[in-house]
Amino acid sequence: MRIMMIATAAALVASPALAQQSGLINIDLSGLSVLDRAEIAKDINVDVSQIPVNVQVPVSVAAAICNVPVNVLAQNKTKGDTACKPTAGSDAINSAVQKQLKQQR
Repeated sequence: MRIMMIATAAALVASPALAQQSGLINIDLSGLSVLDRAEIAKDINVDVSQIPVNVQVPVSVAAAICNVPVNVLAQNKTKGDTACKPTAGSDAINSAVQKQLKQQR
């Protein structure tokens, strides 16, 4: 019974954050080092000059990329702040960049 109460409480706390996940967050790649940008380019097999300054991803992906809790990004989004900055490259960034480049073609 106690586990069910805890699960219900967790679901109630998480619901507002999950409900606010619609929309996209801008990931500002301009702060990445030259080496990180080169690594992204190498990983997705494009020239480093093709790496965009920004990519847009869902809130949950942005949270992972920028190491920020989903609820914090969701709250910031409701205030009009729809950007975050990653501190290093990651597979999630690589996927987001690759997806955006494919959409631009």
